[in-house]
Amino acid sequence: MEAPLPDYCVFILRFLLFALAHSLFAATRVKKAIGRLCHGEPRGYRLAYNLLSLVLFVWVMTAFGSSAVLYFAPGVWSLVMYLAQLVCGVILVDCVRRTGAGDFMGIRQLHRGPVSRPHLVTDGYYAVVRHPLYLFSIVFLLLNPVMTAQWLLLTVLSALYFVIGGLIEERRLLEEFGDQYRRYCQSVPFIIPRWGAVWASAKRPESS
Repeated sequence: MEAPLPDYCVFILRFLLFALAHSLFAATRVKKAIGRLCHGEPRGYRLAYNLLSLVLFVWVMTAFGSSAVLYFAPGVWSLVMYLAQLVCGVILVDCVRRTGAGDFMGIRQLHRGPVSRPHLVTDGYYAVVRHPLYLFSIVFLLLNPVMTAQWLLLTVLSALYFVIGGLIEERRLLEEFGDQYRRYCQSVPFIIPRWGAVWASAKRPESS
């Protein structure tokens, strides 16, 4: 009888399946193919996509029976890291708000009515990096005060997936926005901010 795979191997395989499904069903070609079959993209597609992603992610995280603790932040440093994670969470919520929370979660698509034309968001954190959702998600993962083997694997695999996913997403955005997005790419870095730009963005008044 063959020995079962180690937990970390199961975790990696499950994460790869999650990443494949997450990318596949987000691909424009797949959505167009489903739209042709259904005579238009189903209104609940985005919501179903998010729910499927959530179920698959939970499935990934249950791969480990138990995970060794690699390190933990002692004393006040643990509190500092939790507070920094909270800040990252607030920033992530603001990024989603700027791009449209209803669209992101798939709720707005359920309501019948005219479809608003997509627009390129370049203010706020999007003036600092082109993919702030990915950047602050990585920072959030890195700041976990209790680092287990499972969490470390999740952080490394997620960072790789965010970079690859960002590159794929940029191809779609170039097709959608053309020269507008090309100019945006020339002035705003991909995922690692220029600190001069961060300082300038912090001093710039919020646009109404």
